[in-house]
Amino acid sequence: MAETAPPSTPARPPLVTPTRIACAVLLAAPFVALLWVGSYSRLDPAFIGVPFFYWYQLAWVVLSAVFTGAAYLLFRREETARAAVRAAAEGGGPE
Repeated sequence: MAETAPPSTPARPPLVTPTRIACAVLLAAPFVALLWVGSYSRLDPAFIGVPFFYWYQLAWVVLSAVFTGAAYLLFRREETARAAVRAAAEGGGPE
C-alpha cells in the first residue's frame, strides 16, 4: 500500500512580529509610567499653577488614548496584510 503525503499547509506568518512588539510597548508604556510613582511624586515643575503630580497624570490620559489608537491602527494594518497573504496562499481573492 502506497503512502500518500499529507496535504501541505500554507506557510503561516510568524505570530511575534516587530509590529506586534511595537503595539505591546505602546500599550504597556502608560502602565509603566503611572505605576512608577516615584518618578512623578513631586510638586515641581508646576504648569500654569498645577503641581507636577497632577498635570503629569492628566497628560497620560491623553497620551494613553493616543498610544492605544496608534496600537490599534498598527495591529489592524498588520491583520489586513496577514489576511491578504492568507487569501493569496489559499488561491482566493481578498476577503
